[in-house]
Amino acid sequence: VQLQASGGGLAQAGGSLRLSCAFAGGTFSNYNMGWFRQAPGKEREFVAAITRDGVRTYYVDSVKGRFAVTRDNAKNTVYLQMNSLRPEDTAVYYCAADQLYYDGKTYLPSVDYWGQGTQVTVSS
Repeated sequence: VQLQASGGGLAQAGGSLRLSCAFAGGTFSNYNMGWFRQAPGKEREFVAAITRDGVRTYYVDSVKGRFAVTRDNAKNTVYLQMNSLRPEDTAVYYCAADQLYYDGKTYLPSVDYWGQGTQVTVSS
């Protein structure tokens, strides 16, 4: 399985970006998908996840109401729409794929595969 993230860049505070993650080398609909981020000097943290069927999503409190994770199983792609961006959202964003059972009611419990990361920088 290969994951290719894209869509990062520079945005002003209050602006928007949409990240994409293209999945290849497996059956996309068998995988729950997630987004994580790592800011300079900090540990990687969970941001959002979506179940295999796209029905349930879960977010870390700091992005609830601002970010939205969606997936298109026909295009083998997961998205992260980021609105009302804040300087503290600045980080490298990683997409992730996992096959274990996941009910979408909490953080993604494990990760089988990681994407390469895409930089998001939010200026104040």
